[in-house]
Amino acid sequence: MPDLKWDDVKVLFDPEVNGVLPDVVVERTTVEDWQLLLDLVREQGWQYASSVDGGEPTELPSAAGMAEAANAGETPELHVRPITDMLLIFRMYQVTSIDFDVDLRELQGQERLDVLMDVFRLIGRRLGKSVLLSAEGDLGHPDLGFDVDADRVVLMVNPNDPRM
Repeated sequence: MPDLKWDDVKVLFDPEVNGVLPDVVVERTTVEDWQLLLDLVREQGWQYASSVDGGEPTELPSAAGMAEAANAGETPELHVRPITDMLLIFRMYQVTSIDFDVDLRELQGQERLDVLMDVFRLIGRRLGKSVLLSAEGDLGHPDLGFDVDADRVVLMVNPNDPRM
């Protein structure tokens, strides 16, 4: 049984309400956490491409190499496709958080929600940290995420609240 049901959360995935690219973050990370993420991407067999500042694709760097580029003012990016029609874009703005975007237009329906929640669980369990999704530009108020203590994806807002 899924952690979340589409009918209960579909308003959170409405691009007209929450923007097209909600923000996902794992806080309080280290270079080692980034390396665990890179290893997870490889182990899962997900398609990926790496670049710096949106430039030409490069080989998948090490987390230390990404951190070196970030410290030099560049933004290493990792484009990951857990399934063909779903793109996750990880950007290393700094080592201390793993930030990524998902496109809500690709996340419609229970099947797609389940894939995203599986990705959250895999990342959260591997890093031992929560993975939080917020409406675009609203990082301080997560809507849902993998709660590392509960070991499952949880809803953090009431999607039926008229203030949404």
